Amino acid sequence: MAKKQKKETLEDLIPDAELRDRIVKHLYSKEPLLKEGSVFSELLQAMVNKMLEGEVSDFLEEERSSGQMNKRNGYTEKQVLSSVGPLSIRTPRDRNGDFEPELIEKRQRELSSGLDDQILALYAQGNSVEDVRRLLAKLYGISISAGKISAITDKVLPEIQAWRSRSLRRLYAVIYLDAVCFNVRNGGKYSSRAFYTVYGIDAEGQRDLLGLYISENEGASHWGLVLEDLKERGVEDVLIFCTDDLTGFSEAISEVYPLSVIQKCIVHKVRSSTRFVDDKDVKSLRKDLRTVYTALNREAAQTAMEAFKVSWGGKYGRLVDSWEADWEELMAFMDYPKELRRMIYTTNPVEALHRIIRKLIKGKAAWVSDTALIKQIYLSLMYNEKSWKRSAFGWKAIQRELVDIYGERFSRHLMEA
Repeated sequence: MAKKQKKETLEDLIPDAELRDRIVKHLYSKEPLLKEGSVFSELLQAMVNKMLEGEVSDFLEEERSSGQMNKRNGYTEKQVLSSVGPLSIRTPRDRNGDFEPELIEKRQRELSSGLDDQILALYAQGNSVEDVRRLLAKLYGISISAGKISAITDKVLPEIQAWRSRSLRRLYAVIYLDAVCFNVRNGGKYSSRAFYTVYGIDAEGQRDLLGLYISENEGASHWGLVLEDLKERGVEDVLIFCTDDLTGFSEAISEVYPLSVIQKCIVHKVRSSTRFVDDKDVKSLRKDLRTVYTALNREAAQTAMEAFKVSWGGKYGRLVDSWEADWEELMAFMDYPKELRRMIYTTNPVEALHRIIRKLIKGKAAWVSDTALIKQIYLSLMYNEKSWKRSAFGWKAIQRELVDIYGERFSRHLMEA
């Protein structure tokens, strides 16, 4: 008859009665298990020190087996940060100074615990450094200085630099350009920063964020520098640029990419056109404008514009003049198939990207520097990459149309993909 196995008791697992009582008391207290100063942080500290003792014993045994005369030579004490708070670590030394601990290296100041990743994830969700400090104290009961948190988030700066200078595809079918403003606090004063976003679709229909740039305000001259940077990073050709109605924008694009088609955002244009329209006229005027940009083709759009001019030109002559002045760039999308028209008549795709940013960092008044701003926006976007880095819908059909329209200018990049 098989012998019945004895069940292990709490006393078997933790022989030390005093430690056992403290663990039980802590569990029943309902306090966080992994908070600073808890019995569990004490256990981790003891375990780490015990493992370091084991490492040096194994090292000295190997030394003796190879004929080396080496002995212990005291300890080096230091504080190591962990997810359960600071640990007091005693690293054994050897007389020859050859012992290199593996668990916690000589200059290591953190116990690998995923704490950095947790801090970056919290920061990426729009939390300030002080917010991260409070959340870590609440969730884990540990206290980390603002300087330490900033230092951890600074580790992403080389990654940002490499990402911003990476090589790009030689051709993009569509590139959306837009900017959004944020506040930066400098010397106790608030100042606005224009955050430039370049969002592209390559020949294979893959959406990607090509660049993030910051300047004191949005202007066509700075957009020219952004475009030059794209060219230096390998972008030789762009079929279509989608932009807002910024003065000088088209000239800046044409100087760098003279073959590109420029499509001004219809949504921006309608919004700016109706800004000074009487409230009682807005609904009807918008309805008539809609017949222009939803027309079947350029000819039908021109006819609709003439009708709009008859109806509204007398009262809103400047509005009509504005549409006529920008006519070619507003109607550029009419030269493309319906599937592509829906993608390029507006800059909504890049504005959707900006909504992701605003949602993640809503309620934040200002950042302490441009660097802090770029860090948080970059992390926010990378942690939410699935929401914007995806294939364009129905791209195969669009590809066929682009081959017919552009021929080898487009198709040769398909072969390179």
